[in-house]
Amino acid sequence: MQSRFNGFLWGAIFLALASGASEAGAADLGLMTSGPAAVGNCSDLVFVCENGRQYPLCPIAVSVAGEVVTASLQTGRHGGAHVRMVPMGVGYRYAGRGVWLDGFRENALLNFGKHSQIACTLAH
Repeated sequence: MQSRFNGFLWGAIFLALASGASEAGAADLGLMTSGPAAVGNCSDLVFVCENGRQYPLCPIAVSVAGEVVTASLQTGRHGGAHVRMVPMGVGYRYAGRGVWLDGFRENALLNFGKHSQIACTLAH
């Protein structure tokens, strides 16, 4: 009877640790958010560009360290382009279909295709 109880206890502990570790691992990767309060507002990150337009970056998933992993780059009135953070050695890059944003600190270059590039500044 005692060994059966110990086996049940160890099994319960293992399951609790395994389920907690998988949730923490997913959160560390920035794959999940727990509602709208977990991500920033679209007005938090706005790129002001030389063409006179502003392009807000609306976070979808944020890592535990506070880095935006996936976002929607608002490029027009009809919604935005879904972009993902691409690991870089220095600076940052958010790339999506037909659009990407390369930057270092407050300075960024917004690219629409291969032949259209606009200099931007990040306004906090």
